[in-house]
Amino acid sequence: MNQQRFSAAVRDAGGPAPVGLRVRAECDPLRRLDVYRNNHFASLVASLEDNFVVCRALVGEPFFREMARAFVQSHPPRSPVLAEYGRLLPGFIDAFEPAASVPYLADVARLEQLRIDAWHAGDARLVSRSDFERALASAERLPQLRLALHPTVGALRSRYAIADIWMSHQGMMPIESVDPMVPQGALVSRPDDVVQVTAVHPATALLVETLADALPLAAALEAALNDYVDVEPGQVLTELLQSQAVAAIGFPTEHDA
Repeated sequence: MNQQRFSAAVRDAGGPAPVGLRVRAECDPLRRLDVYRNNHFASLVASLEDNFVVCRALVGEPFFREMARAFVQSHPPRSPVLAEYGRLLPGFIDAFEPAASVPYLADVARLEQLRIDAWHAGDARLVSRSDFERALASAERLPQLRLALHPTVGALRSRYAIADIWMSHQGMMPIESVDPMVPQGALVSRPDDVVQVTAVHPATALLVETLADALPLAAALEAALNDYVDVEPGQVLTELLQSQAVAAIGFPTEHDA
């Protein structure tokens, strides 16, 4: 039996032993296969427990483990990299009816996946605060100012206070002070090789998402504020500046134009 067929059989929990599986004469092929299946499922569930720690804390270990097993059964891994495995978990949680009583669970999972992505992303230098402020002060050229985000940066908008929820489980603020039903943005970055989560206005998170599409800052800012008319541009730019999210600043040259 080739490795591909054996791997497929291991992922097929509850399925029969494939034809051609050879074991010692005194062994039951299906029982031997189930040993591999159990180890396979246990390792995937354990990786989800390790990567989605706050989600596990929110629902409790028994619930999370059963949810993780249901996810593993319906979503076999497509990559040998376990850090990639949970990328589809937030969408699974959205449709997982037993988790409906914790409506922010899926967005917390998205935030935890952004932290994983930030940890594994490449390195780059950060723009200093003084350089950023100097570029913003160039009023004539400001409409054409372009920002390149640091490769570790990720942003998320939510109907829930996802950043506060995450930070409260790190001991950074009292859990009882968090109102989970307040809309919030979260920005993830890795300055100085430490992954950090910053609570921001949802408009700031939208600005970061828009900047990722390589729009000039002015156009990206306009697009973000169109959805959040109650927010001042200065607040959004200040949060972006404080988040240490920018790796490069530039203006188009005449040749680019």
